[in-house]
Amino acid sequence: MSETIQNTPLREAKRKRQLLGLGGLVVLLAAGAGGYWYFHASHFVSTDNAYAAVEIAQVTPSVGGTISEVLVTDTQAVKQGDVLVRIDQTDARLALAQAEADLGRATRRVKGFVANDGSLAAQIAAREADEQRAAAQLAAAEADFARAKIDLSRREALAASGSVSGDELTRAKNAFAGAEANLAAARAAAAQAKANRTTALSSREANAVLIAGTNEETKPEVAFARARRDQAAVDLERTVIRAPVDGIVAKRQVQLGQRVQPGMPLLAVVPVQEMHVNANFKEVELRKVRVGQKVELYADLYGSSVRYQGVVEGFSAGSGAAFSAIPAQNATGNWIKVVQRLPVRIRLDPKELEAHPLKVGLSMHAEIDTREQK
Repeated sequence: MSETIQNTPLREAKRKRQLLGLGGLVVLLAAGAGGYWYFHASHFVSTDNAYAAVEIAQVTPSVGGTISEVLVTDTQAVKQGDVLVRIDQTDARLALAQAEADLGRATRRVKGFVANDGSLAAQIAAREADEQRAAAQLAAAEADFARAKIDLSRREALAASGSVSGDELTRAKNAFAGAEANLAAARAAAAQAKANRTTALSSREANAVLIAGTNEETKPEVAFARARRDQAAVDLERTVIRAPVDGIVAKRQVQLGQRVQPGMPLLAVVPVQEMHVNANFKEVELRKVRVGQKVELYADLYGSSVRYQGVVEGFSAGSGAAFSAIPAQNATGNWIKVVQRLPVRIRLDPKELEAHPLKVGLSMHAEIDTREQK
């Protein structure tokens, strides 16, 4: 009994030492955890609300028509420029032939205008010669008229004294009448010659307006016909639909024999080599996140053993809730604050993507190192 009483203080002292040791260990662990968080963990933010994404290239026709050939299927890898779909070219070839005929006709018309200018110049010269000849004939007719008038006046004066016979006076009157008629005809011919020259000048001026400041290549109607020909050639080329980027074919909807219209979705090409990650971080986690900071990621597809090295490329202009199809409303006034998430775009290394390809929508885990502040 006495031995038990003596051992009690010893056990109490031992228990106190154990409690002190345990307390010290807890303090040490807490200090270590605090130090680890302060010097290391506090500089990293992470989320598993992240997904692989890419800018998908939609393939749509620029011209309408009937599908004559489909050369790809879903999941098929294609290179930029590979033929995906062909549209029947019959209508496009006919349109091109008609446009080329219209261009040839317009070119010939312009050449006709240029050639007509020389012909009109010759006509003007001929009309000027006709005008000069009519003027000379008018002058001669005026001289004949004046002479016949003087001769008639003389005969009439002599006839009063009986020095001239009646026959001679009659011949003088007839000569005067003929000279007067010739004068009238000469005046009419001169007026007609002048009008003909004026008409020829007007025709050349009108033709000059059509060809002034242009040539066969720059004539508006030729340029218009050439533009239509070029458009028809482009439409013919667009009947062959090619891959806009390297990638994987997805969402193929087009079928052989289908009638399509411009802008109708045919299929999509996913450029998997340009994959990025959209990571949704809580707003309170983004205080120290900056563009250009390094990010370490892994995909559930490969597990944490395969790591990707990325870079923060940018931030979304709004939270996911703000850009949702039906934004959250608080019409009732029963408001409860919900922490929002902001999408952060992360660029991946193309070499790492080539070694371990990702697919659109795969789940990712992202951790941003915020120690580098820019």
